Amino acid sequence: MRKHTSARLGAGLLVLGLALTACAAPKTGSSSAGTGAAAATAGGVPAKPSAPVTLDILDVAGNQKLTGPMVDAFVKAHPDIISSVKWESAGAPDLVGTIKPQVDSKNLKVDLVMTGTDGLSAGIGQNLWIPIAKDYASQLSNMKNYLDPAAKMQDLAQGFGVVTTYYPSGPLLQYDPAVVTDVPKTPEALLAWAKAHPGKFGYARPANSGPGRTFLMGLPYMLGDKDPSDPVNGWDKTWAYLKDLGSTISTYPTGTGQVISNMADGTWAMVPTTTGWDINPRALGQEPKTIAAAPFDSFTWVTDAHYAVIPKGQSADKVSAILNLLQYMLTPEVNAMAYDTGYFYPGPAVKGATLDKAPAKSQQTIKDFGRDWYDALIDKMPKAVPLTPDQMVKAFDIWDREVGSGKFKAK
Repeated sequence: MRKHTSARLGAGLLVLGLALTACAAPKTGSSSAGTGAAAATAGGVPAKPSAPVTLDILDVAGNQKLTGPMVDAFVKAHPDIISSVKWESAGAPDLVGTIKPQVDSKNLKVDLVMTGTDGLSAGIGQNLWIPIAKDYASQLSNMKNYLDPAAKMQDLAQGFGVVTTYYPSGPLLQYDPAVVTDVPKTPEALLAWAKAHPGKFGYARPANSGPGRTFLMGLPYMLGDKDPSDPVNGWDKTWAYLKDLGSTISTYPTGTGQVISNMADGTWAMVPTTTGWDINPRALGQEPKTIAAAPFDSFTWVTDAHYAVIPKGQSADKVSAILNLLQYMLTPEVNAMAYDTGYFYPGPAVKGATLDKAPAKSQQTIKDFGRDWYDALIDKMPKAVPLTPDQMVKAFDIWDREVGSGKFKAK
């Protein structure tokens, strides 16, 4: 299973093919795009690199299989822009420690980072990313076609990243129907069930888990807290609830993979989940097909996204290649590859990237492992962006100290 790491933001922070037929280079939105490699665009970056470049991509969000086919299709269609790509993967906690020395020494070995909100926030806090979406907006005109929730996720990037994929996330519940016969529909009912079945409900440390983080940020909306955007002064009900719920939980894994293992082997019978983390483990055979899922009666989707970010100090030629690549990835026919095996369901960030445009394998996976109530629920229920980077760090710190203390091992 691909990792969807929602990681601790690291010591030193503030506690923080689809074969396409197109042969021409993707439109850059620049009037000088057709004048050759020497034609300058915004910020002195040429419309195309002076020679094909190689790209080293660092993936800290389990993003390679989600957007890797998009990159492969671009390289195949445009070898005059990118000659080859090398992918590396790492955990989001390691991102700053990897990139900051390279930026500080002006010796970049990583050209492009694919990350979630955690790595995006960490890099913003350490001044590691170039303001790609702000400085090169004209070359990224396809960003104008974002779905509305994806556009709101783009706003979170403060210009320093480009949304490549999006999903409504959760929180939802996943459960073993052989054990859970009366599925909770409210947080209060979930608490009562957990107290009646101690040790059978759990979730991972939010700083290391997308579903854990989504559950954490979704509770203030369900519990009617004063300000869901302020974990310090507006989450009194949420923190009290999580402490009470924690009395039934002996340990918090530091990764979602262990949560899936606990469900698969019967250690746990119910966990908070997201659309993607419900579909993907069953599609990959890492959970039984019989595992079921259900929504809360009343909740707000806490949305999520993946971002492309560029370390500061990048060469003009490589920035040019990356801009061309991202513009291409944000076309509907290409972005539809994000349906993948349901990991980020639905996945696409742009309008028109519908399931019928996805690869046949993805269409079959969604047919076999999706839920027939997902799409209607996505349309019906309200959506909210995650906490801002600084508030997310504060929320993780409070949870670590007041809820999970002594029950997890920090990486």
